[in-house]
Amino acid sequence: METELIRLVKEKGPLTGAEILKAMDNDLLLLWRSCKLSKHLAIRTIGRRYLRLDRRIEGFARLSPSILREFLTYSIIGLAEDPEALFQRANEINSHIEQITKAKSELAYTILSAVVDRFGNSDLIGRQACIIIAGDIVYNMAHDVPRPERSTGKLIKGSDMDIVVVVDDLFPKRLIERLDEIIYREKQDILMTPHLREEIDYIVKDMNRVREQMKFETFKHMVACKILQEGTLLYGSEDLFSTIKGMLRKQGITEKLNDLENRARHFRKDAERHLLKEHTDKIGEEYQHLFYPTEESEEFE
Repeated sequence: METELIRLVKEKGPLTGAEILKAMDNDLLLLWRSCKLSKHLAIRTIGRRYLRLDRRIEGFARLSPSILREFLTYSIIGLAEDPEALFQRANEINSHIEQITKAKSELAYTILSAVVDRFGNSDLIGRQACIIIAGDIVYNMAHDVPRPERSTGKLIKGSDMDIVVVVDDLFPKRLIERLDEIIYREKQDILMTPHLREEIDYIVKDMNRVREQMKFETFKHMVACKILQEGTLLYGSEDLFSTIKGMLRKQGITEKLNDLENRARHFRKDAERHLLKEHTDKIGEEYQHLFYPTEESEEFE
């Protein structure tokens, strides 16, 4: 397999893992291992790794992108003897990812601005609600690799838009449901529009629920806090957004999440060593879970 990989890269130049898979149509784990272990190939990975919570992992903490997603989308494989070509292709891929992230971020803002207009009380949103965006977009790592949407199975354009809407204690209860309904309709329209095919994962919640989740007692609490921790303000009250961030720090959740990320980094190193060393037949389920990705969707269910 190494000989075939070297021939392919010599012929076509540096390639992403997905491009290699398309050309060779071989076992993913074996392709990844061959690229990592070859002395004649070099891998340049773009973007960053960040915390993802996964029920299937002991301690719940792993890194995103998964080993597989990182290989397919964020890694460029070239000849070790030609670092300049590898560097150039990596810059091209990185520029493409930045463009995707910018486009998705702008679309998210446009969608939620339309939601606020339909809601009909932008002053209320501006004072007593904050709309937070999280996920791949905030890490500047959104991708456009087609994947099936969970509820319909229809192919969507890569990374979804994770949206959390938090309203304060004075926000009228009857209007929370109305806001939720408007976002849901917008979500369905965007999903079914052929030239868009984008997915919005969202939740609308009040500060009572936020305070409950900050007890950090269950897996769902941890996921909710992690999303609030990484999120950035898309629309609405800066004061409420700052209050939430301050609560995360004051209650020690920021520190707990940082500890989880550090544990996940050590776990990732061990997993990669194991996947590279062990025979494929002996690789256990624990490490298979780190190679193959899973969705972090519990907050939005």
